[in-house]
Amino acid sequence: MKIQAITSFLETIAPASLQESYDNAGLLTGDAGWNCTGVLSSLDVTEAVVKEAIEKKCNLIVAHHPVIFKGLKKITGKNHVEKTIITAIKNDIAIYAIHTNLDNVMAGVNGRMADQLGLINRQILQPKKGILKKLVTFVPIDEAEKVRNALFLAGAGDIGNYSECSFAITGEGTFTAGQGTNPFVGLQGQRHNENELRIETIFPAWVENEVVKALKSAHPYEEVPYDIYLIDNYNQQIGSGLAGELPKAITGEDFLKQLKEAFGLAVIRHTALSENLVKKIALCGGAGSFLIGAAVAAGADFYVTGDVKYHDFFDANESLVIADIGHFESEQYTIDLLFDILREKFPNFAVLKTGVKTNPVNYFV
Repeated sequence: MKIQAITSFLETIAPASLQESYDNAGLLTGDAGWNCTGVLSSLDVTEAVVKEAIEKKCNLIVAHHPVIFKGLKKITGKNHVEKTIITAIKNDIAIYAIHTNLDNVMAGVNGRMADQLGLINRQILQPKKGILKKLVTFVPIDEAEKVRNALFLAGAGDIGNYSECSFAITGEGTFTAGQGTNPFVGLQGQRHNENELRIETIFPAWVENEVVKALKSAHPYEEVPYDIYLIDNYNQQIGSGLAGELPKAITGEDFLKQLKEAFGLAVIRHTALSENLVKKIALCGGAGSFLIGAAVAAGADFYVTGDVKYHDFFDANESLVIADIGHFESEQYTIDLLFDILREKFPNFAVLKTGVKTNPVNYFV
Protein backbone atom coordinates (compact mmCIF):
# COMPACT_ATOMS: atom_id res chain seq x y z
CA MET A 1 0.00 0.00 0.00
CA LYS A 2 1.21 3.50 -0.82
CA ILE A 3 1.47 6.17 1.86
CA GLN A 4 -0.78 8.28 -0.37
CA ALA A 5 -3.64 5.80 0.10
CA ILE A 6 -3.47 6.24 3.88
CA THR A 7 -3.16 10.02 3.92
CA SER A 8 -5.90 10.40 1.31
CA PHE A 9 -8.24 8.32 3.46
CA LEU A 10 -7.44 10.42 6.55
CA GLU A 11 -8.35 13.53 4.59
CA THR A 12 -11.82 12.12 3.96
CA ILE A 13 -12.22 12.09 7.76
CA ALA A 14 -10.60 15.49 8.38
CA PRO A 15 -10.08 17.39 5.10
CA ALA A 16 -6.84 19.37 4.95
CA SER A 17 -8.81 22.48 3.97
CA LEU A 18 -10.30 22.54 7.50
CA GLN A 19 -6.98 23.31 9.15
CA GLU A 20 -6.54 26.80 10.58
CA SER A 21 -4.48 29.35 8.66
CA TYR A 22 -1.61 29.17 11.16
CA ASP A 23 -1.39 25.39 11.05
CA ASN A 24 0.97 23.05 9.19
CA ALA A 25 -0.94 19.78 8.81
CA GLY A 26 -0.19 17.29 6.05
CA LEU A 27 2.84 15.28 4.92
CA LEU A 28 5.89 16.88 6.55
CA THR A 29 8.63 14.42 5.60
CA GLY A 30 8.86 11.53 3.17
CA ASP A 31 7.22 10.72 -0.14
CA ALA A 32 3.54 9.94 -0.61
CA GLY A 33 4.55 7.50 -3.34
CA TRP A 34 6.52 5.24 -0.98
CA ASN A 35 5.22 1.79 -0.16
CA CYS A 36 4.05 1.87 3.45
CA THR A 37 5.53 -0.77 5.75
CA GLY A 38 3.39 0.17 8.75
CA VAL A 39 1.80 3.10 10.58
CA LEU A 40 2.58 4.39 14.06
CA SER A 41 -0.04 6.70 15.62
CA SER A 42 1.12 9.35 18.07
CA LEU A 43 0.15 12.66 19.61
CA ASP A 44 3.57 14.24 19.17
CA VAL A 45 6.62 13.38 17.08
CA THR A 46 9.91 13.34 18.97
CA GLU A 47 13.20 11.71 18.12
CA ALA A 48 12.21 8.86 20.46
CA VAL A 49 8.98 8.30 18.51
CA VAL A 50 10.91 8.24 15.21
CA LYS A 51 13.33 5.67 16.65
CA GLU A 52 10.35 3.63 17.85
CA ALA A 53 8.92 3.70 14.31
CA ILE A 54 12.25 2.48 12.93
CA GLU A 55 12.39 -0.33 15.49
CA LYS A 56 8.83 -1.41 14.74
CA LYS A 57 9.39 -1.17 10.96
CA CYS A 58 6.77 1.53 10.47
CA ASN A 59 7.84 4.07 7.86
CA LEU A 60 4.82 6.33 8.43
CA ILE A 61 4.06 8.24 11.63
CA VAL A 62 0.57 9.74 11.83
CA ALA A 63 0.57 12.37 14.57
CA HIS A 64 -1.79 15.04 15.79
CA HIS A 65 0.79 17.76 16.40
CA PRO A 66 2.98 18.84 13.46
CA VAL A 67 6.64 18.60 14.46
CA ILE A 68 7.38 21.36 11.92
CA PHE A 69 5.12 24.19 13.03
CA LYS A 70 7.16 27.30 12.35
CA GLY A 71 9.57 27.81 9.46
CA LEU A 72 12.93 26.07 9.70
CA LYS A 73 15.87 28.12 8.40
CA LYS A 74 18.53 25.62 9.42
CA ILE A 75 18.59 21.91 10.17
CA THR A 76 21.72 21.39 12.22
CA GLY A 77 20.36 19.29 15.06
CA LYS A 78 20.61 22.03 17.67
CA ASN A 79 17.08 21.46 19.06
CA HIS A 80 14.58 18.63 19.41
CA VAL A 81 12.69 19.54 16.22
CA GLU A 82 15.82 19.55 14.06
CA LYS A 83 17.08 16.30 15.63
CA THR A 84 13.71 14.66 14.96
CA ILE A 85 13.64 15.77 11.33
CA ILE A 86 17.23 14.64 10.70
CA THR A 87 16.54 11.19 12.16
CA ALA A 88 13.32 10.83 10.14
CA ILE A 89 14.92 11.85 6.83
CA LYS A 90 18.04 9.71 7.31
CA ASN A 91 15.84 6.67 7.93
CA ASP A 92 13.15 7.35 5.28
CA ILE A 93 10.40 7.88 7.85
CA ALA A 94 7.37 9.82 6.58
CA ILE A 95 5.62 12.07 9.08
CA TYR A 96 2.01 13.11 8.54
CA ALA A 97 0.26 15.61 10.83
CA ILE A 98 -3.51 15.79 11.19
CA HIS A 99 -3.92 18.74 13.53
CA THR A 100 -6.56 21.49 13.60
CA ASN A 101 -8.44 19.80 10.77
CA LEU A 102 -9.02 16.89 13.17
CA ASP A 103 -9.97 19.38 15.91
CA ASN A 104 -12.61 20.91 13.64
CA VAL A 105 -14.70 17.80 12.90
CA MET A 106 -17.42 16.48 15.20
CA ALA A 107 -15.92 13.00 15.54
CA GLY A 108 -12.37 14.26 15.97
CA VAL A 109 -10.30 15.14 19.03
CA ASN A 110 -13.16 16.76 20.93
CA GLY A 111 -15.51 13.93 20.03
CA ARG A 112 -13.13 11.45 21.65
CA MET A 113 -12.94 13.66 24.76
CA ALA A 114 -16.74 13.64 24.89
CA ASP A 115 -16.70 9.85 24.60
CA GLN A 116 -14.54 9.65 27.71
CA LEU A 117 -17.14 11.65 29.63
CA GLY A 118 -20.17 9.93 28.10
CA LEU A 119 -21.66 13.18 26.81
CA ILE A 120 -24.93 13.10 24.86
CA ASN A 121 -26.77 15.67 22.69
CA ARG A 122 -23.51 16.94 21.22
CA GLN A 123 -23.03 20.04 19.12
CA ILE A 124 -20.13 22.10 17.81
CA LEU A 125 -19.32 24.88 20.25
CA GLN A 126 -18.22 27.46 17.66
CA PRO A 127 -19.37 26.45 14.16
CA LYS A 128 -17.49 27.73 11.12
CA LYS A 129 -19.01 29.68 8.27
CA GLY A 130 -17.87 30.31 4.72
CA ILE A 131 -17.07 26.65 4.02
CA LEU A 132 -20.37 25.71 2.39
CA LYS A 133 -21.13 26.15 -1.31
CA LYS A 134 -24.29 25.88 -3.36
CA LEU A 135 -24.55 24.26 -6.77
CA VAL A 136 -27.29 25.29 -9.18
CA THR A 137 -27.81 23.35 -12.40
CA PHE A 138 -30.50 23.04 -15.08
CA VAL A 139 -31.51 19.58 -16.30
CA PRO A 140 -34.16 18.14 -18.67
CA ILE A 141 -36.95 16.92 -16.43
CA ASP A 142 -36.62 13.26 -17.42
CA GLU A 143 -32.90 13.28 -16.55
CA ALA A 144 -33.19 15.12 -13.24
CA GLU A 145 -33.27 12.13 -10.91
CA LYS A 146 -30.13 10.64 -12.46
CA VAL A 147 -28.24 13.91 -11.99
CA ARG A 148 -29.54 14.42 -8.46
CA ASN A 149 -28.47 10.93 -7.39
CA ALA A 150 -24.98 11.48 -8.81
CA LEU A 151 -24.61 14.74 -6.87
CA PHE A 152 -25.68 13.08 -3.63
CA LEU A 153 -23.23 10.22 -4.11
CA ALA A 154 -20.44 12.76 -4.64
CA GLY A 155 -21.06 14.38 -1.26
CA ALA A 156 -23.68 17.05 -1.94
CA GLY A 157 -26.97 17.52 -0.10
CA ASP A 158 -25.99 16.95 3.55
CA ILE A 159 -27.43 19.33 6.15
CA GLY A 160 -26.77 18.25 9.72
CA ASN A 161 -28.26 14.78 10.19
CA TYR A 162 -30.23 15.07 6.94
CA SER A 163 -28.91 13.85 3.61
CA GLU A 164 -30.00 14.08 -0.06
CA CYS A 165 -31.28 17.62 0.48
CA SER A 166 -32.09 19.68 -2.61
CA PHE A 167 -34.59 22.12 -4.05
CA ALA A 168 -36.05 22.07 -7.56
CA ILE A 169 -38.34 24.24 -9.63
CA THR A 170 -39.47 23.87 -13.23
CA GLY A 171 -38.78 26.40 -15.94
CA GLU A 172 -37.98 26.78 -19.60
CA GLY A 173 -34.46 26.87 -21.01
CA THR A 174 -33.44 27.93 -24.52
CA PHE A 175 -30.37 27.36 -26.66
CA THR A 176 -29.27 27.22 -30.28
CA ALA A 177 -26.81 24.45 -31.14
CA GLY A 178 -23.97 25.63 -33.39
CA GLN A 179 -21.89 23.81 -35.99
CA GLY A 180 -19.97 20.77 -34.77
CA THR A 181 -22.32 20.16 -31.85
CA ASN A 182 -24.25 17.02 -31.06
CA PRO A 183 -27.18 18.31 -28.96
CA PHE A 184 -28.98 15.93 -26.62
CA VAL A 185 -32.25 17.63 -27.63
CA GLY A 186 -33.02 20.02 -30.46
CA LEU A 187 -31.41 20.54 -33.86
CA GLN A 188 -28.35 22.42 -35.04
CA GLY A 189 -29.06 25.98 -36.11
CA GLN A 190 -32.51 26.12 -34.53
CA ARG A 191 -33.37 27.67 -31.22
CA HIS A 192 -34.74 25.00 -28.91
CA ASN A 193 -37.03 25.45 -25.92
CA GLU A 194 -36.72 22.75 -23.25
CA ASN A 195 -38.68 22.18 -20.06
CA GLU A 196 -35.99 21.91 -17.41
CA LEU A 197 -35.64 21.45 -13.69
CA ARG A 198 -33.51 23.94 -11.77
CA ILE A 199 -31.79 21.90 -9.07
CA GLU A 200 -30.09 23.50 -6.05
CA THR A 201 -28.04 21.65 -3.46
CA ILE A 202 -25.27 22.53 -1.01
CA PHE A 203 -21.95 20.83 -0.41
CA PRO A 204 -18.81 21.35 1.71
CA ALA A 205 -16.16 23.26 -0.21
CA TRP A 206 -13.59 20.45 -0.06
CA VAL A 207 -15.69 18.11 -2.25
CA GLU A 208 -16.24 20.65 -5.03
CA ASN A 209 -14.09 18.78 -7.56
CA GLU A 210 -15.93 15.51 -6.94
CA VAL A 211 -19.35 17.18 -7.14
CA VAL A 212 -18.58 18.97 -10.43
CA LYS A 213 -17.09 15.80 -11.89
CA ALA A 214 -20.23 13.83 -10.94
CA LEU A 215 -22.46 16.54 -12.41
CA LYS A 216 -20.65 16.55 -15.75
CA SER A 217 -20.63 12.76 -15.88
CA ALA A 218 -24.37 12.39 -15.22
CA HIS A 219 -25.69 15.44 -17.08
CA PRO A 220 -26.85 14.72 -20.67
CA TYR A 221 -25.85 18.08 -22.20
CA GLU A 222 -22.55 18.58 -24.04
CA GLU A 223 -22.15 21.95 -22.31
CA VAL A 224 -23.29 21.46 -18.73
CA PRO A 225 -24.95 24.58 -17.28
CA TYR A 226 -24.13 25.17 -13.62
CA ASP A 227 -23.32 27.91 -11.11
CA ILE A 228 -21.46 27.62 -7.82
CA TYR A 229 -21.98 30.11 -5.01
CA LEU A 230 -20.10 30.51 -1.75
CA ILE A 231 -22.70 30.79 1.02
CA ASP A 232 -22.18 32.35 4.42
CA ASN A 233 -24.19 29.88 6.50
CA TYR A 234 -22.58 28.29 9.53
CA ASN A 235 -21.77 24.61 9.12
CA GLN A 236 -23.09 23.10 12.34
CA GLN A 237 -20.97 19.97 11.90
CA ILE A 238 -17.63 21.78 11.55
CA GLY A 239 -15.87 24.09 13.98
CA SER A 240 -14.04 24.57 17.26
CA GLY A 241 -14.83 22.86 20.53
CA LEU A 242 -17.82 20.77 21.45
CA ALA A 243 -20.71 20.95 23.90
CA GLY A 244 -22.80 18.11 25.25
CA GLU A 245 -24.70 16.93 28.27
CA LEU A 246 -24.11 14.44 31.03
CA PRO A 247 -26.82 11.75 31.15
CA LYS A 248 -27.64 12.91 34.69
CA ALA A 249 -26.98 16.17 36.53
CA ILE A 250 -24.36 15.86 39.27
CA THR A 251 -22.55 18.14 41.68
CA GLY A 252 -19.47 20.05 40.59
CA GLU A 253 -17.28 18.04 42.96
CA ASP A 254 -18.59 14.76 41.57
CA PHE A 255 -17.91 15.97 38.03
CA LEU A 256 -14.33 16.83 38.95
CA LYS A 257 -13.94 13.30 40.31
CA GLN A 258 -15.38 11.87 37.09
CA LEU A 259 -13.09 14.09 35.03
CA LYS A 260 -10.04 13.05 37.03
CA GLU A 261 -10.84 9.36 36.61
CA ALA A 262 -11.77 9.57 32.91
CA PHE A 263 -8.52 11.28 31.95
CA GLY A 264 -6.20 9.75 34.56
CA LEU A 265 -5.35 13.14 36.02
CA ALA A 266 -2.99 13.91 38.87
CA VAL A 267 -4.34 17.44 39.27
CA ILE A 268 -7.03 19.76 37.88
CA ARG A 269 -6.74 23.55 37.90
CA HIS A 270 -10.22 25.08 38.14
CA THR A 271 -12.24 28.12 39.10
CA ALA A 272 -14.55 28.16 42.11
CA LEU A 273 -17.36 25.62 42.25
CA SER A 274 -20.94 26.67 42.81
CA GLU A 275 -23.82 24.89 44.49
CA ASN A 276 -25.56 24.39 41.14
CA LEU A 277 -25.77 20.93 39.62
CA VAL A 278 -23.66 20.24 36.55
CA LYS A 279 -25.34 19.06 33.35
CA LYS A 280 -23.98 20.83 30.25
CA ILE A 281 -20.28 20.45 29.48
CA ALA A 282 -18.23 22.38 26.92
CA LEU A 283 -14.76 21.18 26.01
CA CYS A 284 -11.82 21.75 23.69
CA GLY A 285 -8.69 19.65 23.39
CA GLY A 286 -5.36 21.44 23.66
CA ALA A 287 -5.16 25.18 24.24
CA GLY A 288 -8.78 26.32 24.42
CA SER A 289 -8.88 29.68 26.20
CA PHE A 290 -10.17 31.31 23.01
CA LEU A 291 -13.48 29.46 23.46
CA ILE A 292 -14.28 30.51 27.03
CA GLY A 293 -16.74 33.12 25.76
CA ALA A 294 -18.40 30.57 23.47
CA ALA A 295 -18.74 28.14 26.39
CA VAL A 296 -20.40 30.85 28.50
CA ALA A 297 -22.73 31.78 25.62
CA ALA A 298 -23.69 28.12 25.17
CA GLY A 299 -24.87 27.98 28.78
CA ALA A 300 -22.29 25.39 29.83
CA ASP A 301 -21.86 24.58 33.50
CA PHE A 302 -18.23 23.45 33.00
CA TYR A 303 -15.62 24.20 30.36
CA VAL A 304 -12.87 21.57 30.11
CA THR A 305 -9.67 22.41 28.21
CA GLY A 306 -5.93 22.97 28.66
CA ASP A 307 -3.27 25.68 28.76
CA VAL A 308 -5.45 28.28 30.50
CA LYS A 309 -3.45 31.34 31.60
CA TYR A 310 -3.94 32.95 35.00
CA HIS A 311 -5.88 35.99 33.75
CA ASP A 312 -8.07 33.84 31.47
CA PHE A 313 -9.57 32.12 34.50
CA PHE A 314 -11.26 35.42 35.40
CA ASP A 315 -13.27 35.15 32.16
CA ALA A 316 -15.41 32.49 33.85
CA ASN A 317 -16.99 35.43 35.68
CA GLU A 318 -18.93 32.98 37.88
CA SER A 319 -20.96 31.93 34.81
CA LEU A 320 -19.35 28.50 34.66
CA VAL A 321 -16.43 26.52 36.03
CA ILE A 322 -13.25 26.43 33.93
CA ALA A 323 -11.28 23.21 34.40
CA ASP A 324 -7.75 23.09 32.99
CA ILE A 325 -6.71 19.45 32.77
CA GLY A 326 -3.52 20.02 30.75
CA HIS A 327 -2.72 20.10 27.03
CA PHE A 328 -1.41 16.56 26.70
CA GLU A 329 -4.01 15.18 29.08
CA SER A 330 -6.91 16.62 27.10
CA GLU A 331 -5.62 15.23 23.79
CA GLN A 332 -4.06 11.96 24.96
CA TYR A 333 -6.86 9.81 23.53
CA THR A 334 -6.19 11.17 20.04
CA ILE A 335 -3.61 8.39 19.76
CA ASP A 336 -6.40 5.84 20.22
CA LEU A 337 -8.66 7.81 17.86
CA LEU A 338 -6.11 7.70 15.02
CA PHE A 339 -5.40 4.04 15.70
CA ASP A 340 -9.10 3.14 15.64
CA ILE A 341 -9.78 5.11 12.44
CA LEU A 342 -6.88 3.46 10.60
CA ARG A 343 -7.40 -0.04 11.99
CA GLU A 344 -11.08 -0.02 10.97
CA LYS A 345 -10.21 1.05 7.42
CA PHE A 346 -7.10 -1.13 7.03
CA PRO A 347 -7.77 -4.17 9.29
CA ASN A 348 -5.10 -6.33 7.66
CA PHE A 349 -2.36 -3.72 7.72
CA ALA A 350 0.21 -2.96 10.44
CA VAL A 351 -1.21 -0.08 12.50
CA LEU A 352 0.38 0.49 15.90
CA LYS A 353 0.16 2.94 18.79
CA THR A 354 3.23 4.66 20.17
CA GLY A 355 4.49 3.49 23.51
CA VAL A 356 6.53 6.66 24.04
CA LYS A 357 5.21 9.09 26.65
CA THR A 358 5.70 12.44 24.93
CA ASN A 359 4.18 14.69 27.60
CA PRO A 360 6.96 17.15 28.56
CA VAL A 361 5.13 18.22 31.74
CA ASN A 362 5.51 16.29 35.00
CA TYR A 363 3.70 16.76 38.29
CA PHE A 364 5.07 16.44 41.81
CA VAL A 365 2.10 15.32 43.88
